[in-house]
Amino acid sequence: MGGNLNARIVRAMITLTLMAFAVVCFGLMAYFFFIYDWLYPEATYDESWRLGDTVTLGLLLGIGILTASVVGWRLSRQIVEPLKSVAGAARKVAQGDFSARAASGAKRFGEAGDLVDDFNRMAEQLQRAQSELKYSNSAIAHELRTPLTILRGRLQGLLDGAFAPSPELYTRLITHVDDLSAIVEELRTLALNNAGQLEPDLKRLDLAVEAEAALLSLDDQLHAAGITVARQLDRAVVSADPARLRQAMVAILDNCRRYAPRAHVRVETGVTDGHVFFRCSDNGPGLSEENRARAFDRFWRADDSRGRSLGGSGLGLSIVKAIAQAHGGDAIIVPSGQPGLTVEIRLPRTADTVPA
Repeated sequence: MGGNLNARIVRAMITLTLMAFAVVCFGLMAYFFFIYDWLYPEATYDESWRLGDTVTLGLLLGIGILTASVVGWRLSRQIVEPLKSVAGAARKVAQGDFSARAASGAKRFGEAGDLVDDFNRMAEQLQRAQSELKYSNSAIAHELRTPLTILRGRLQGLLDGAFAPSPELYTRLITHVDDLSAIVEELRTLALNNAGQLEPDLKRLDLAVEAEAALLSLDDQLHAAGITVARQLDRAVVSADPARLRQAMVAILDNCRRYAPRAHVRVETGVTDGHVFFRCSDNGPGLSEENRARAFDRFWRADDSRGRSLGGSGLGLSIVKAIAQAHGGDAIIVPSGQPGLTVEIRLPRTADTVPA
């Protein structure tokens, strides 16, 4: 990559000036000391201006200007070509072609090269965002279509008299409405996080207390799935939004219930040097290395058909990551070298965080 653009332009202008000056000076010296006597061998020197003087001076100035123009033109091409490439690609992106990229060129200055690289990275991110938006819209439509179709069918059956009203039927209808509400709330959480407006209502709390509450809220479901739970809930005080944090914990535990039935689950909270953590480990089927890299993607499932049959929306872990990041922390898949999956929420320590 070339040097600094400003420095190159300054050096080029100085060089052009010195070249023009040198051509004129040395040309005039050569003319008066050598060429003049050759043109006018019989003439005695006088101070009168001759036509040949005018022609020679014009020729020297023309050569100097032409030389400077050629060098300046080559320099301007190296400056302008990357800018024209970026401008052309920007017009295509503005027209909706997010695959457009600016050409870097064989020779480029530092700032021009950085501009091309930054533009191409921006275009690549826009293309990825467009693809994710299309996929998300399709996935949202699919996730909402199934419960809405079932709900409409049940209501139509009630209207037509095909179904007899009963508490069990109304309970199932309410369950479908709850599923829809849960999906809408998950989408709202993700939308707020993407807009940078997922602002948690921070309160001083203990992760161990919140983890125990999350486990109690899912106790019946976990028991029905044949899951046994081991607890190691050490004190871990942190400033966090209790409702959002419990939502993330429930999402992780529910993920175990859906995809690791009859598994042994270990739930831990604690404090390390840099952060407090909530960790959930199971000995279920787990995920491959490739799938672990996508575990927090929206609407992604390792097995689409199996995930939908179990009622998962594919948003659970992405919600977990969004909530953790809104608190200044993160959610990760912890490699354990053992069968199963370990998901951990890490939050920054506060001044009053103390281990048990």
